[in-house]
Amino acid sequence: MGKLGPLEEIPKMPGAVRGQRGLLRQIRETMEEGQSAQSRLDTVVRIIASSMVAEVCSIYLRRTSEELELFATEGLNIEAVHKTRMRLSEGLVGEVARAGAPLNLMDAPAHPSFSYRPETGEDPYRSFLGVPLLRGGRTIGVLVVQNMAARRYEEDEVEDLQIIAMVLSEIVTAGELVGLEELKDIELAPQKPERLKGSIFADGISIGTVILHEVPVTSDHLLSDDSVVEEVRLNDAIVSLREQIDAMFEGTHGLAGPTFDVLETYRMFAHSTSWVRNLTEAVRNGLTAEAAVDRVRNEQRAKLNNARDAYMRERLHDLEDLANRLLRVLAGVITTAREIPENSILVARDLGPADLLEYDRTRLKGILLEEGSASNHAAIVARALQIPCVGRLQALRDRVSQGDQVIVDGETGEAYLRPRPDIIDAALARIDVRTQQRAEFSKIKDVEAVTRDGHRITMLMNAGLEFDIEIMNETGAEGIGLFRTEFQFMVSDDLPRLKRQTELYERIMDGAGDRPVTFRTLDLGGDKILPYMEMEREENPALGWRAIRMGLDRPALLRMQLRALITAARGRELRIMFPMVASIDEFRQAREMVDVECAWAKRRGRPLPALLRVGAMIECPSLLFHLDALLPLVDFASVGTNDLMQYLFAADRTNPKMSDRYDPLSPPFLTALSMIQKAARDSGTPVSVCGEIAGRPLEAFVLIALGFDRLSMPPAGLGQVKRMILSCDREAANKAINKLMSSSNGSLRNEVLSLARKLDLDM
Repeated sequence: MGKLGPLEEIPKMPGAVRGQRGLLRQIRETMEEGQSAQSRLDTVVRIIASSMVAEVCSIYLRRTSEELELFATEGLNIEAVHKTRMRLSEGLVGEVARAGAPLNLMDAPAHPSFSYRPETGEDPYRSFLGVPLLRGGRTIGVLVVQNMAARRYEEDEVEDLQIIAMVLSEIVTAGELVGLEELKDIELAPQKPERLKGSIFADGISIGTVILHEVPVTSDHLLSDDSVVEEVRLNDAIVSLREQIDAMFEGTHGLAGPTFDVLETYRMFAHSTSWVRNLTEAVRNGLTAEAAVDRVRNEQRAKLNNARDAYMRERLHDLEDLANRLLRVLAGVITTAREIPENSILVARDLGPADLLEYDRTRLKGILLEEGSASNHAAIVARALQIPCVGRLQALRDRVSQGDQVIVDGETGEAYLRPRPDIIDAALARIDVRTQQRAEFSKIKDVEAVTRDGHRITMLMNAGLEFDIEIMNETGAEGIGLFRTEFQFMVSDDLPRLKRQTELYERIMDGAGDRPVTFRTLDLGGDKILPYMEMEREENPALGWRAIRMGLDRPALLRMQLRALITAARGRELRIMFPMVASIDEFRQAREMVDVECAWAKRRGRPLPALLRVGAMIECPSLLFHLDALLPLVDFASVGTNDLMQYLFAADRTNPKMSDRYDPLSPPFLTALSMIQKAARDSGTPVSVCGEIAGRPLEAFVLIALGFDRLSMPPAGLGQVKRMILSCDREAANKAINKLMSSSNGSLRNEVLSLARKLDLDM
């Protein structure tokens, strides 16, 4: 490095072209010229250097070897192009790529990351400004300007260069500046096969192409012809977005899904002057409104990748979601069915049930989520639709691009991105096996589920949506043991009134025919927040104001639902079940409301149910010690194992760190289940199990061994559980399980597996 004189900061160099619209127009014109790729790149760096009044402008692109290669330069030695490469851990350019953020230096050689490359001839240049080329939160390259004089580039210059970099990243990725053939070993997007390990949310295997759950901004919609028009569009969209969020916050209207905390954060960000200012400046400098929002989103993704603080990561996620909402407003997207190609695999950070139902389920073959939990409602809907779903896949969205081929492995909880041919062949072979299994299950769907020693097991399914009736007919389920009525509320933009509720319940009972349907009253609260209902923030929502507690405190809401159910029954059997009953008094109050609504209908000469059965879910541990008082009051009971597990072990089932920590095949949990079964048997009260474990053959085997003879499960579990039942000797299993329950082990899973093999169970 040559000797430099004393540092002297100088003001911004005069003559810089302000307002990037003209510059971006020149870049666009360069793209359209019939020159070679290198000539176009050379022209682009000259245009940028002139606009920024910089003596050096260079473009580095990221290769699949994880090296940054100098692809074009104005000011450095031209012989260094395509020869100078540096690792991501090397030099100032590598520092920009690693951080995914601008680096603005007055004295570049003094920076500890500075790496001298003599072939570039960069000795005289002190000032350095580098910004990343971001694509989907990943750095695909670096754009650099340099000057001889020691100076710190001003904020608006940094802003200008970021806008230019954003446009360059989009047009380079689209192959409009450099042909894709010439970039085949450039890491524009992840290209290598990858295997990500996550968690199983819905069983199954599928192969398809990625559809991103966001509004993409295409490269032909980046540059505006009229910044005034674009600014008006942006401002109108921001106003509309704020109105939506304010309305959600006030509980009068809104989109389904977000929690109170998210709404609060959205409102704060949506009214952030700095966020709006950045968007507005980008539009004024020549970007479309969509491109401006996309640029902000990409920058936030890059920051997210480097954020260590969990709280900050969540806040950045919230801001990215806000940007996606704004893009949907700009695109005029409303919550209707979205057109997707055949064999689509949906990729998202997380999904609400309403989001998932916007997609054509006949074309949606799989779901991959970066976050979520097996107990959230998108996962429950995926299981109901029998769509394979894998979640908790770290950094998923930055590792896939729209159109990538992927495999969703809901058997192992894995995702294969851009899989090798041998992996695809193996997946296809496993899909064939599952197809054969379904054919086998179809043969036994009308066979009674009777154990080898003659015990009859009633097999029901869990449901919550109208199309579940079709699935019930396909699987041979004997009825619906749990119909989650809250789904109708969660996918609606406003409160379903009496008529809408009644019509849904009528259609469900009509479709079920003579088969029983057990309707669980609204189980709202906790992680199920309705945007049109005003809710207070709770420190522990799973333990808070939810389910029957809300119904008793809002009697008009519960009585309207009960009235709809009684009206829909019209002389048929009606089964109503109350969730999260923690005390006898709660059940008594709820039962009184049923009696009041029956009396109301009778006074008006309306038909009553031919047979009314009212039950309670046992999912609060308090009831374990008051079963002798509860069971004589109910017509039936159902064990909600999902919530009983979380309350028994004090482990939030929606928390990824907790959801798999405790095993239902453990002595404490099996002891609790055994207590319930024996108390119900002694009192003559019908009891069923309607949690997720009822649909897993090994766990269902234990439930049957404990004496349960009514199981309600996700549709996908019916075939495999029935096959297990037909091979099961209940009495032998009962004796063995009772012996195992005295074990001091935290989990009995290995012992139960050994027992299943010994008894020759077909699983």
